[in-house]
Amino acid sequence: MDDTPLSQTVEACFRDLAAGDDTARARILELCSERLRLLTRRMLRGYPAVKRWEDTDDVFQNASLRLYRCLGQVSLESPREIFALAATQIHRELIDLARHHAGPMSFSANHATGYHAIDDHSNSHHPQNKHTDTQTTVDRWSRFHEAIELLPAEQREVFQFVWYLGADQKTVARLVGCSVRTIKSRWRDARESIRTALNHESPE
Repeated sequence: MDDTPLSQTVEACFRDLAAGDDTARARILELCSERLRLLTRRMLRGYPAVKRWEDTDDVFQNASLRLYRCLGQVSLESPREIFALAATQIHRELIDLARHHAGPMSFSANHATGYHAIDDHSNSHHPQNKHTDTQTTVDRWSRFHEAIELLPAEQREVFQFVWYLGADQKTVARLVGCSVRTIKSRWRDARESIRTALNHESPE
């Protein structure tokens, strides 16, 4: 978040929360709800298996409950940190939903829409294959987000701003308070670490 009236208001809520005012958690969520909803919509696009069955509002509401609980357990030093925390909670919700919809007994695993066998001897479109492919994708996304959380703090912050929020590197440099060259270096190192963690496979 930049130095805007919204950022300053959220920062004041953080001070109230640190002082023991538990109602500040709800105020923070209310102030940031529009941006967090946009973040949820952006992140949901990366989960087509979830997007087919869940809409942005449902994911947003559940992730907001997770974020509300976290705000009572962690100490944030600046307003921009709420988006990194929110992104983590939204992704955890998406991963849980993806696992739910990937289960062999789930509705999506047994739904026949768009399903056609190639011939009587082919199992290329068999529901079991569909479940296996979906589970593989979920596992890759899980490893992807675990790799993000294991990044050094400076690299993780840059990656979250660029990947989750779609911020350009100049904006990230201004928010973080360093040069664009430094941001490019952290972004490059973060991507390489994540590629290595995924054995250079895409989570898609």
